[in-house]
Amino acid sequence: MEFKGVLKKMKTQLNQPIEYYLEFENDWVNVNQLLEKKIRISFDSYQCLSCGSDQEIFRQGFCKSCFFEQPQAGDWVMRPELSTAHLGKEDRDLEYEKQVQLQPHIVYLANSSHLKVGVTRKSQIPTRWIDQGAHEAIEVVEVPNRYLAGITEVALKNFVDDKTNWRAMLTNNTKDEDLVQMKDKLAPQLPEEVKEYLVQNNTETHLEFPVHQYPEKVNSLNLKKENSFEGILKGIKGQYFIFESGKVFNVRSHEGFVVRLELL
Repeated sequence: MEFKGVLKKMKTQLNQPIEYYLEFENDWVNVNQLLEKKIRISFDSYQCLSCGSDQEIFRQGFCKSCFFEQPQAGDWVMRPELSTAHLGKEDRDLEYEKQVQLQPHIVYLANSSHLKVGVTRKSQIPTRWIDQGAHEAIEVVEVPNRYLAGITEVALKNFVDDKTNWRAMLTNNTKDEDLVQMKDKLAPQLPEEVKEYLVQNNTETHLEFPVHQYPEKVNSLNLKKENSFEGILKGIKGQYFIFESGKVFNVRSHEGFVVRLELL
């Protein structure tokens, strides 16, 4: 059995455990059904997620020119505090930026590799937590735009990390904190203009990932270098495939790669 198409990040469905899907142009794969099976992933070509050209992917599924031109790759995406749509100021495409930036955003705490703070659109919960491999998360504030979420994250980064250690996350070598307790501890550190948006509900979301075996050490698979890889799939966590050998494949970092996925 073989599937071919351009990679995009896996779609997910909140279940126990989480269900993962790879969607190609004319087909889709329930990745959970590939667990304990030997599969091969082969690199064929590139296809920029914006212009569709077969130019080498630069970042985030875009060729170099599209990465520096498309609004989906503006600096405010990775650094929400740089958002300016609430001021009516354009970065690359004001209409697009208004659509994305001027909607409810959540600042959250999550246990993934360790405690981290993050930002996401409200509509992307729990997808964002799943993509980061977080097994527990709690909402801290719900604000009306991305800028307010950004300045909140900046303030809380003085006390909590904003990055996931992907190696620790994939080996399940995690250090958990009490999320409710940390939320209470950090509440006084919120920017003044954000304090009114503190989420009063302290419900935690718990996520279960379809992993049958965690590796002791991980070795990242790069299709630019290896071109093809085969192995027994043992788990899926975040946006990663985990293989029996300890090899891990980051689907997100290979967006825009045209691949063949074969069941051996």
